[in-house]
Amino acid sequence: MTKIRVAISGAAGRMGRRLVSLVSSDAELELSAALESELSGKIGIDVGEIAGVGAIGILTSSHLSSKSADVLIDFSTPHATEEIVRSCVEFGIPLVFATTGTTEKQNQLIEEASSRIAVLTSPSMSLMVNVAMNICKVAARTMSGRDVDVEIVESHHRYKADSPSGTALKFGRIISEEMGLSKSVFGREGQVGARSRDEIGFHSIRIGDDPGAHSILFGLLGETLEISVKATNRDCYALGAIAAAKFLYNKPAGMYNMNDLLFG
Repeated sequence: MTKIRVAISGAAGRMGRRLVSLVSSDAELELSAALESELSGKIGIDVGEIAGVGAIGILTSSHLSSKSADVLIDFSTPHATEEIVRSCVEFGIPLVFATTGTTEKQNQLIEEASSRIAVLTSPSMSLMVNVAMNICKVAARTMSGRDVDVEIVESHHRYKADSPSGTALKFGRIISEEMGLSKSVFGREGQVGARSRDEIGFHSIRIGDDPGAHSILFGLLGETLEISVKATNRDCYALGAIAAAKFLYNKPAGMYNMNDLLFG
């Protein structure tokens, strides 16, 4: 059986290390490249040693120099986005883009790349999160026009740089498109007055090593629907990204998302 060659960008990070371990133990995959920032101090080191799985013969590098992979999974930072996207386009490598906190300009670059290569992007690689998004879409569509309050509460580890999470914002976009809500409120403090009828409230918690949880609340007078999804460890994101890489292998150029993987 021909194995799918996978490159990982952000290989020395928390998610990258877990991906290295899981890809290395997957019979369908072969880890072929491990990318890291030159500023990380991890260049030229066996990535298996960094990930704690022992030497695997793949040294970290700061850039791709050839078509050394069939799919690249990016779990790095927005600082690396332009180089990663351009390298994938240059070498014709499909891209699973899992980095959050990107700018509009970077998002446009990713969109343009999808005319040349297959790109799957999602604010969350969790399969359950993406199922929850579809449930929220149904709930929002059903309750549209019924004077429902919508609040989104998310929690993540203390090291997360962006707030609210990209996943929380995606939940908000899905709901606002179905319900016609035009205003986002990020936390509340002081005498803010009565809640307006056209808003979604976002609330962020940063605590310990929390791998991520999201609760979406739809409230009517007298009753509340709460849709919650919670990660117990980071494997849900890594395994989702691996599933996305397998899905994207040999796909034609275009923009894909987790719904394409889950629902066809």
